[in-house]
Amino acid sequence: MREIVFDTETTGLSFPGGDRLVEIGCVELVNRVETGRVFHVYLNPERSMPAEAQAVHGLSDAFLADKKRFHEHCEEFLDFIADAPMIAHNAGFDFAFINGELGKCGRPLVCTSRMVDTLAIARQRLPGAKHTLDALCSRFGIDRSRRVLHGALLDAQLLAQVYVELSGGRQIGLGLVADLAPSAVASVAVAAPATVSIRPPRVFSASPAELERHAAFVADLKDPLWGQADPVAAG
Repeated sequence: MREIVFDTETTGLSFPGGDRLVEIGCVELVNRVETGRVFHVYLNPERSMPAEAQAVHGLSDAFLADKKRFHEHCEEFLDFIADAPMIAHNAGFDFAFINGELGKCGRPLVCTSRMVDTLAIARQRLPGAKHTLDALCSRFGIDRSRRVLHGALLDAQLLAQVYVELSGGRQIGLGLVADLAPSAVASVAVAAPATVSIRPPRVFSASPAELERHAAFVADLKDPLWGQADPVAAG
């Protein structure tokens, strides 16, 4: 199965409010394994970059000034995603911007039925935990040391690993022994450590000397209980 994990960077939080895409990063998965194929572009948003947005992703007006507009990458983007499911963290946000740009170009929108939201999956499977991308990377032991600022391609690559872990990890099934050859299964079942040593059986019966000492001890007891008459029987 082919899937696309993607992330976007923007000038702000609202496409209807005038914000635009400035970066798209997509990673291709086939059967939950990265193929090495990616789609990555920076985009000229045709507007100034707010300081608070630049602080998040580091993309300045000067850097984006000579980049192409979304409509110039539109066909390439659509060819890459094709009809595959599209996975993002807080996917509704990214879909809103992708579809906003597609609508502005007069192209059909990406159907939200293709949307897979890893944030929703994480909230369902890890209730009470932190669900940011950084927190999930830490939880699953995914190296995020290169993530100094947000970046669409790097974040998509990290999210691809998180998505695999949220989906059950690399090990899809647990039938490891069943997958072994019959001879291997037999050896697993009967093999014993080479250092095993067998102890001789313990003898718990008393020796004649111990019996003799016990008899002498009992004979020396004064008025033992077992020597008295049974009061119930005597009555």
